[in-house]
Amino acid sequence: MPYYYKLGSIPHKRHTQFRKPDGTLYAEQLFSTEGFSNDYSLLYHCHPPTAIIKTEPSYDVAPKVAEEKMLRHRSFEGFKIKPAIDYLQSRIPVLVNNDCHIVLAAPQGGMQDYFYKNADADEMIFIHEGEGVLRTMYGELPFSYGDYLVVPRGTIYQIQFKDNINRLFIVESFSPIRFPKKYLSKYGQLLEHAPYCERDIRAPQNLPTFDQKGDFLIRAKKRGMMYNLHYGHHPFDIVGWDGYCYPFAFSIHDFEPITGRVHQPPPVHQTFEANNFVVCSFCPRLFDYHPNSIPAPYNHSNIDSDEVLYYVDGDFMSRKNVTRGMITLHPAGIPHGPHPGTVEKSIGAKETKELAVMVDTFHPLQLTREALGIENPDYTMSWAE
Repeated sequence: MPYYYKLGSIPHKRHTQFRKPDGTLYAEQLFSTEGFSNDYSLLYHCHPPTAIIKTEPSYDVAPKVAEEKMLRHRSFEGFKIKPAIDYLQSRIPVLVNNDCHIVLAAPQGGMQDYFYKNADADEMIFIHEGEGVLRTMYGELPFSYGDYLVVPRGTIYQIQFKDNINRLFIVESFSPIRFPKKYLSKYGQLLEHAPYCERDIRAPQNLPTFDQKGDFLIRAKKRGMMYNLHYGHHPFDIVGWDGYCYPFAFSIHDFEPITGRVHQPPPVHQTFEANNFVVCSFCPRLFDYHPNSIPAPYNHSNIDSDEVLYYVDGDFMSRKNVTRGMITLHPAGIPHGPHPGTVEKSIGAKETKELAVMVDTFHPLQLTREALGIENPDYTMSWAE
């Protein structure tokens, strides 16, 4: 998780009296995604964060699975997901299992009259198109093209965009999203061989305190249901906080690729990990420098993982007819590799400008109804050309 960070005003000791200028107490809140047994932050509110004044009937937002079992390569045109004005309505799950949901979104606007909290899952929001600001109880995170926004479950946020042209690739994780263990020292510092370091991690900034009473709607998602909870105080009434559990931004453009004399395996691209899946970043890089190297990836068998690749930008030498926003799914159980002719064509190439996000899941993914609506049916047979 991120390193220790603090913002705003906090007392000298935790769990001690911390008073406002008028002599009344600020309300302390411990925030953690794993109870009292792992990383946490302490936040100091102007008012207790518990004052619900009204609730509304909940409604079902669970993904509708259309295909539970399959053993063939699939491809989906992600940019065919239709834009929606509202941020939450724009989020369309396409591939799901019990560990994560992979979601596409094309929001034309953010959240104006409500706040959002995912009570089930950490969220990794990749910004493919658009820019704006993620406003949270921890402060503000400006974002732009290529940013990963990692938001711990339970974080209350609003997202605002600069304009109405936005494309997002979102992974909802039902376990904490972390830095890979192989990159960390035993004390938690990112090591020298890691493809990024703490300098690349952007913590929240500019903590405005909204000491306001009124009727503030928080839409909270829990176990596939959306709950409308009205609170009597603004959720961003925090004067300060510190700890290790908070949202952060990391740009894919700050990922430093690991290269070698011969083709390197996908784990060198790993960026984040969670329970039963990993996230990797494929970035512009020099190709292998052995005199007889083959830049195109070798054929490999997916025996224990489903491989999802989300194509962002650039030229992909191992694939034909790649479009921006395309998703390929190569399920566990059958091998996959370069398209016919691309291996020979790659020999002699010096670099690649490709940009992509990969999610490898260790339990099978299921297809939603929306995924079938954007599928490219010819992809399965594309190796026979």
